[in-house]
Amino acid sequence: MKLNNLVKVKKKKIRVGRGIGSGKGKTSGRGVKGQKSRSGVAIKSFEGGQMPLYRRLPKRGFNPIIKNKIAILNLDKIQSYIDKKSIKTSDTLNKDLLKKLNLISKNSNKLKILGQGEIKTKINIVADLASKSALQKLEKIGGSIQIKK
Repeated sequence: MKLNNLVKVKKKKIRVGRGIGSGKGKTSGRGVKGQKSRSGVAIKSFEGGQMPLYRRLPKRGFNPIIKNKIAILNLDKIQSYIDKKSIKTSDTLNKDLLKKLNLISKNSNKLKILGQGEIKTKINIVADLASKSALQKLEKIGGSIQIKK
């Protein structure tokens, strides 16, 4: 029969640096001299002069300098601009007009029309990209969307 399961064994903590007779006195088990024997030393990724792991592994990924910044515009947003009279319904809505009115970012390269929300006013749009739902909703009210190639 094992007694270890029944009796809790509490191990005594070793107190270092408490005299030569303790076996962990003087240098406190740190050896003699050198960087690691001193206090406050942390050598995290140092591998003794060997090329560290983070420098041995190849870099991954690529960030292109010229990015296609696409301005996204939903149909409900276009309708709200028409209601506020920012956009005239007689105008053809295109990227340059929207940039001039500060409705999209000046450094965007392309314009994409998405079909979220409803549009009630007939309007003509020239865009680089458009979703299927946006095309259907615009055709239903009699508007048109011309996609640039």
